[in-house]
Amino acid sequence: MMKNPIIDGGSFRDPAAQVIHVDNRILRLIKPQGFERFEFIKKILEKSEINNLVIETKEINSNTLEANEKIDYSNFKIFEHKKIDYISYPFEWSFNRLKDAALHHLKLHIALLENNATLIDASSYNIQFENHKPLFIDLMSIKEYSQGEFWSGHRQFCESFLNPLVLKSKLGVDHNNWFKGNLEGINTSDTCKLLKFKHMFSWNIFYNIFLLNYFQKKYRGKEDTNFINKKRLKKSYFLSMLTNLSNFIEGLKFKKEETVWGNYSKDNTYANQEKINKENFVKDHLLKNKFKKILDLGCNNGEYSILALNSGCENVLGLDFDLNAIDDAYLRSKNDKLNFLPLYFDVSNPSSNIGWNQNERKGFNERSNFDFVLALAFEHHLAIAKNIPLPDVIKWITKLAPNGIIEFVPKEDPTVQSMLKLKGDIFPEYNLENFKSLLNKNCKIISEKIISSSGRILFSYEK
Repeated sequence: MMKNPIIDGGSFRDPAAQVIHVDNRILRLIKPQGFERFEFIKKILEKSEINNLVIETKEINSNTLEANEKIDYSNFKIFEHKKIDYISYPFEWSFNRLKDAALHHLKLHIALLENNATLIDASSYNIQFENHKPLFIDLMSIKEYSQGEFWSGHRQFCESFLNPLVLKSKLGVDHNNWFKGNLEGINTSDTCKLLKFKHMFSWNIFYNIFLLNYFQKKYRGKEDTNFINKKRLKKSYFLSMLTNLSNFIEGLKFKKEETVWGNYSKDNTYANQEKINKENFVKDHLLKNKFKKILDLGCNNGEYSILALNSGCENVLGLDFDLNAIDDAYLRSKNDKLNFLPLYFDVSNPSSNIGWNQNERKGFNERSNFDFVLALAFEHHLAIAKNIPLPDVIKWITKLAPNGIIEFVPKEDPTVQSMLKLKGDIFPEYNLENFKSLLNKNCKIISEKIISSSGRILFSYEK
């Protein structure tokens, strides 16, 4: 029996359509005012150069859907989209992932213009990633091109894509927490305040940031916009504008600065045999079970995420708060075409439900759906570095999936010792006996193994 549909909280902005979730399917219901655009989009999707850039989509006959008390499907035309395993957001993306999303958006827009179509907006949330592969998901943002029209999404593109990329490339300013606090991105006036005079000598920065900011200030609050309506933009200039912007973004480089954990996979406290012991324990457990959806907490550059994939697991979501490591992990996933989605994530301040009515963008807990969690060299960063009570740490980790491996790092370990030097040993409950007791309260310990001379222990568990 078909379940009642759940309306996607982020689809309210489109007056012509809404997205619903039903029976693990993603349906886009097109209202009568969007019927003409629906037919146009169907024709556009017949073009392979466009179809390859958007989410896999097909038309659904409303008669094939079981009627329910909430929605009368016969009132709509319907697209069904392929379901993406994990929805991610721009504030979770590393520099190169955001850059690839921007280039993908521009590539699609250029292909549309060449087929007499355009985009009505330019939100970075319209791009999603199927692991390493960017896809455009908001098909109702596509419309027929009108001769001479301006780029209506220009400002939105700059604030969603260009401004954060320029700030990181030119000044080393990360976009993530800024973007998390403003779903529209980084506004142009703030960007101008941070950039230097020398940056104006770049035509693309001058035109798309400084000049755009000038006109925004000049015409702010003025109702008379006839001057815009009278001007016409040739399609050739429109295409040139998008192409130049794409070439400029392609040339932006990640301004890499040294971070604490950026080189952890190479620079750590494990001796060679200790590392082999750890890898073998993890690999043996995963080979026996071959879990489908893995969560790798503190994934760094993806070393153990890739080990999980090589051990027969299907997909890995990797989370880490070190942006250098996450960017390296993304490039590994992209270059090797892996089923690996590494994202920026601060566990002590996870993404929450945000946007209109706190329902527009789902928080981490609402998006979580994992079979197995890897928490390697991780728990002490919360219990010691962040002062989060050990019972809360273990309870949170074991709630993420019914199976997992967690590594206990004792106070004798050099890493914990360096943490304790900064704040003193104010953690009397942080010890192996208490750790095992707490773990047993939350789940069943399957196996354990000491893997280092400092007393690090791996525990596999299940609920």
